[in-house]
Amino acid sequence: MVSHVPKGAFVFDARDPGRRVGYMKSVAADVVTPSDMGTAVIGIVAGSTVHLDFTMQAVGEGILVTGSATAPIVGECSRCLAEIRYDEPIDLMALFTYPPTDSRGRAIAPPESEDGDDELWVTEDHIDLESTLTDAIVLDLPLAPLCQPDCPGLCPTCGLPLVDQPDHSHPQHDPRWEALATLAQPSSPDAPEVKED
Repeated sequence: MVSHVPKGAFVFDARDPGRRVGYMKSVAADVVTPSDMGTAVIGIVAGSTVHLDFTMQAVGEGILVTGSATAPIVGECSRCLAEIRYDEPIDLMALFTYPPTDSRGRAIAPPESEDGDDELWVTEDHIDLESTLTDAIVLDLPLAPLCQPDCPGLCPTCGLPLVDQPDHSHPQHDPRWEALATLAQPSSPDAPEVKED
């Protein structure tokens, strides 16, 4: 089987600790994301810098990665549509499995997962954290992000955001009284005078 060293912003060399069970290597790195990560309404925008701080530990079946990522999150409030920005610490944990080998110890194509889950593999002594980070972000982010917990949303009449306008209101007219409301209006200067006898 011909294999190639994976390439990408989130690819890291795992030759140290290698296959020495119990050995660990700490990694701290700032990585620029090549594409958006998250959902349609909130996530990490392509070109953002993510700080990774994790440990690679050699275990019997592969490389165990544990640590965290701190990422700048950008989104839109689901009630008032205001922009949301904050830094989010995200926990990382993943096991990258060594590829299977033939009787001569040469790597062979890994079998397809029976349950449909994509297994993570150590490829040419490298690991790729991009899918691990993407999955962690999607699970960590809110389904309906809010700019503040009690965001009042938008005015149903004019569509203005109500966050900064707590006293915002519109006069309400009962349509049954519309005829009387026109009588209460001052008469036009051009209207003919009504003389009383």
